[in-house]
Amino acid sequence: MPAPPSSPSLPSLSGALLAVESLLLGGGQRTARRNAWTSVLEDRRRARDRIEVQRVLDAVPAAPALRS
Repeated sequence: MPAPPSSPSLPSLSGALLAVESLLLGGGQRTARRNAWTSVLEDRRRARDRIEVQRVLDAVPAAPALRS
C-alpha cells in the first residue's frame, strides 16, 4: 500500500506576512518601515522608564525647602 502524499507545510503567520511585505514593498520601504517600528518600540520603552522614575520620585518624601 503506498504512503499517503505528505501535506505541504504551512508557513507561519510571520513568514507569510514577510512574504507579502516583500511582494508589496521595495527594499527601501521595508527598511523604512522596520526603522519606524523600531523607533515606536524604543519610544514605548522610554515611556515605561519615565513612568517608573515618576513612581520612584513620588514615593520619596519631599525635602524641606532651603532658605537663603
